[in-house]
Amino acid sequence: MIATRLMTSAPATLAAAILLAAPFSSAVAQEAPAATAPAAPAAASPHTFTANVSVVSDYRYRGLSQTDRRPAIQGGFDYTHESGFYVGNWNSSISWLGDSDPSVSAPVEMDFYGGFKNTFQLAGQDLNYDLGVLEYYYPGAYTATRPYTTELYAGIGWGPVFLKYSHAVTNLFGFADSKNSYYVDLSANVPLDIWGLTLNAHVGYQGVQHFSDASYTDWKIGLTKDLGNGFSLAVAYLDTNASKAAYTNTRGRYLGKATAFASITKTF
Repeated sequence: MIATRLMTSAPATLAAAILLAAPFSSAVAQEAPAATAPAAPAAASPHTFTANVSVVSDYRYRGLSQTDRRPAIQGGFDYTHESGFYVGNWNSSISWLGDSDPSVSAPVEMDFYGGFKNTFQLAGQDLNYDLGVLEYYYPGAYTATRPYTTELYAGIGWGPVFLKYSHAVTNLFGFADSKNSYYVDLSANVPLDIWGLTLNAHVGYQGVQHFSDASYTDWKIGLTKDLGNGFSLAVAYLDTNASKAAYTNTRGRYLGKATAFASITKTF
């Protein structure tokens, strides 16, 4: 089963300079005292720590529901260095493992990731890149194959557009003999001059090694709104062409069905 998220950090603030006036003596001043020079601004920390928590109408990863098309709660922590190095952890409630095998008890997904992202110039254009590794971990009790998955990823972006390739160096989410499966993700986040909205568009292709019937395309169109004070709201329409035979759980629910999606996120 395929599991996704959408995962960021805030800049450090600079302290304001303080002007100190020289005190008068007890005698009557003959002339105004000179003010001291402004204090130098405190150096910005090279370290940034952030946290986030979200409530979503349905946890969709690469277009597929991880919660049997029901709501989920999610959250994570991130550390970023000014060099571009980052590590983080992200977590979500899930049900797909128990839905596919009632003997399995694994209600949580825990993701651990690290990498390096930065910008560079090419032919006078500003580009950005992201390189890293991601481990999907599902703590719980199992009677069969564990779905733990490790992926390497590389992405490059220009303006609002970003292209990312993820490659599984283990079996993919419990598919036997599926090492070297891959996912290609093309996305765009375009600020609009309407109420501070951002347009979100995405199309992706999941290739499952040795299981062509399990390979599929997913797509999304949506909007996000910064509500201030660290809150943001997102709405979207998501759909896939995933095989019903491959992605219908034991409850008879097709996990790739088109859906409307909504989430609210608080970033600290």
